[in-house]
Amino acid sequence: MSGKMSEHTVKAFSEKLEGLSAAIAQMGGLAEAQFANAVDAIARRDTALAENAVGGDKRIDDMQLDIEDRALKLLALRQPMAVDLRETLAAIKIASELERIGDLAKNIAKRAIVLNREPPIRLTTSLARMGKQALSQLKHVLDAYSDRNAEAAEAVWKQDGEIDEIYNSLFRELLTYMMEDPRTIGLCTHLLFVAKNIERSGDHATNIAEVVYHMVRADHLSNERPKADTTSETSVPFERKA
Repeated sequence: MSGKMSEHTVKAFSEKLEGLSAAIAQMGGLAEAQFANAVDAIARRDTALAENAVGGDKRIDDMQLDIEDRALKLLALRQPMAVDLRETLAAIKIASELERIGDLAKNIAKRAIVLNREPPIRLTTSLARMGKQALSQLKHVLDAYSDRNAEAAEAVWKQDGEIDEIYNSLFRELLTYMMEDPRTIGLCTHLLFVAKNIERSGDHATNIAEVVYHMVRADHLSNERPKADTTSETSVPFERKA
């Protein structure tokens, strides 16, 4: 009887862990879609799509709370060890990172609504390219989680500098735009905020990669984060008027 009970307990725990993984995959899909809609809304000047992205944030928030609640109950009731413990803790951490990506997507979408009221500006194509890169990172890291693939997670982690490089270039272009024509300052400020939100979403994808790697390997990636954001060191040429 005891053996049967133990077997039943193990099976029930495995089913709950699988349910957590499925919930993370579903939440990841929602975050992907919301982020894609927010970036597309700027590229296509589609206000309806932007409003849809803003409205999608509540569902992602609710899922994060549900996943966290289920994972904490598993920790309290089952006291998992080794890989089971890492999987349970990873669910909490990844859900938190996805919730932040959802928030960033909502912020981008809100800026898109404002930008779409203004005349078009060619730099939105650079934003779209940056958004596509960030979305690709998010998709690949979610695949790495689903496949329990540490190598794929590490590959995403190493790509973080690519988004930073696009961000650095765009940052300099926008500064030049504003200096050449002060009338564009308001518009360019919105674009700078969008670019920063995209760059930060890449950071969260990189955080997920670290969590996945640890979950699979029980080891940590190097502390040498592949960051390449140099905007804090960008100097702005200033000509003093006589």
